[in-house]
Amino acid sequence: MRVRHESDDGTAILASNVDRATGILSRGRGLMFRRSIPDDYALVFEFDGVASRSLHMLFVPFPIDAIWIAGGEVTRVETLSAWTGLGKAKADLVIELPAGAAADVSVGDRVSLVP
Repeated sequence: MRVRHESDDGTAILASNVDRATGILSRGRGLMFRRSIPDDYALVFEFDGVASRSLHMLFVPFPIDAIWIAGGEVTRVETLSAWTGLGKAKADLVIELPAGAAADVSVGDRVSLVP
């Protein structure tokens, strides 16, 4: 599985090493206690409906890019700082990437998971 970004400028793959946080424990843990993540890595949180989804960086010692997506369209993109970062937006899909990986992603772009 890969994370694909589509914008007016074209299509790009943001990550090809994708993990899904599917259970309550994996969603709660997220990236906590990891020392780093690979450059082409993404952690994906999928939800049944659009609602306010929040992220925290407690016990995450490196910055990340977070993308909130509703119906395939990006609603927010933010770089969250190590340890203290917080973010919140409406989404049915949230993707965490290495810092800088979502630099070209903007609100209104399309981001999806593809085989």
